[in-house]
Amino acid sequence: MRVATHVFDQLAEAGQAFGLRMGGYFAINSLRMEKGYRHWGHDIGEEDTPYQSGLGFAVALNKPGGFIGRDALVRQKGEGPVTRRLVQLRLTTAGVPPHLYHNEPILRDGRIVGSITSGAYGHRLRASLGMGYVSNPDGVTDAWLSEGRWEVEVAWKR
Repeated sequence: MRVATHVFDQLAEAGQAFGLRMGGYFAINSLRMEKGYRHWGHDIGEEDTPYQSGLGFAVALNKPGGFIGRDALVRQKGEGPVTRRLVQLRLTTAGVPPHLYHNEPILRDGRIVGSITSGAYGHRLRASLGMGYVSNPDGVTDAWLSEGRWEVEVAWKR
């Protein structure tokens, strides 16, 4: 039973004047990855905090009336750098880059420190892109991220 096809037809007709065109899932996913937009259920979920997922800028700790979870976030912010953090990756490889999907290991200096949560080919950037969480007991700091040798393992190749 198709109850909303007329809605699609009306939107498509009205959008012609504005150059509205169809966009496929993989095209939209590629654009999302290039912009760093998180995907609920893959890159962020109910167990991830805004500070771990790079969304701390959206938290208003001084919001009138507070909010559920505020005390936990204040505590986490006061503890210093998070020990688990979402990062964006761009593979630099010679030739055709491997495609990142999900769960590929992220290595720092040969040791697994995390895994890819989602990936896509970035057509504008001409590279395989991924997001994933990395962990460091001493904190995932900018210095820790900029040091070391980083690799992603795809199909048994680093």
